[in-house]
Order: sequence, then C-alpha cells, then structure tokens
Amino acid sequence: MGRAAEMTGTTPGFLRSLGEQGLITPLRSEGGHRRYSRYQLRIAMRARDLVDQGTAIDAACRIIILEDQLEEALRINEQLRRSQHGQEPSADT
Repeated sequence: MGRAAEMTGTTPGFLRSLGEQGLITPLRSEGGHRRYSRYQLRIAMRARDLVDQGTAIDAACRIIILEDQLEEALRINEQLRRSQHGQEPSADT
C-alpha cells in the first residue's frame, strides 16, 4: 500500500478511504497486502485531484463513479448506433 500511495501522490490512509467509500477494491496478496491495478491507481489519482481542488472525498468518489457510468453509457450508445446503422437498408434499394 505504501508503494501505491507513493505512486499516486497520496497516503495509505487516503487509499483506505477510497476503499471504504467503495471506489476501489484492491486484491489481496497471500500475505494480506493490498494489490492495486493500474486502473485503480488512475482512479485514486483522479480522486486526489478532485480532493486537492476542495471536493470532499465522498463527493469526489461519487463524481468518479458517475463519470465512469457516463463513459460506459456513451460507449454502449455508440455500439448500438453502429449496429443499427449496419442493419438499415441502403437508400439505393
């Protein structure tokens, strides 16, 4: 956890807080050490940026969750748009 905190410019306590908020859930090694993915480290850095700007940690976590949900919805919408476009008959027929 110390290495992850160092990499993200945060503290172990901050990373634990993100876990308590349900934003990130690290895997555990056999020895019980937290293991963070690159994605989770990026999320932690985004949360740190928001908190550094004055956003409360719980609000920062909610913002990040909503941003992720929006990104996923936009991705799904684009996939549906592409699949509908491919199924429509051409104007020439």
